[in-house]
Amino acid sequence: MEGQEILKKSKVIKIDSQESWQHHISHANNKVVVHFSAFWCITSTLMNPLFEELASTYQDAVFLNLDVDEFKEIASKFEIKAMPTFVLLNGGTPVDKIIGGNPDEIKKRVHHFIHSAPSHK
Repeated sequence: MEGQEILKKSKVIKIDSQESWQHHISHANNKVVVHFSAFWCITSTLMNPLFEELASTYQDAVFLNLDVDEFKEIASKFEIKAMPTFVLLNGGTPVDKIIGGNPDEIKKRVHHFIHSAPSHK
């Protein structure tokens, strides 16, 4: 095994269909953090490593990545008007929204959400 690179599997789930979205939201018994992004938005792309780090740190939560251009109806439902936007859901209900790419603020609010919001299990 020496000299072999170990590939880490992403803990972030990329939403690739309406069905995938419905499945992950309806079957999530715990907290969900959604990164609403766009491939053309540099700030959204720059937030991907941070989002991966958060997903690895808080493994009891579900971390979803959704491209707003691919899923305009979902983005509209959550009133996403800027990228990146992070929506924190508890039991399918939005409890916080973070707009913009401030890593310290994102970390702080996700940490608070994970540790203080009651889980709907």
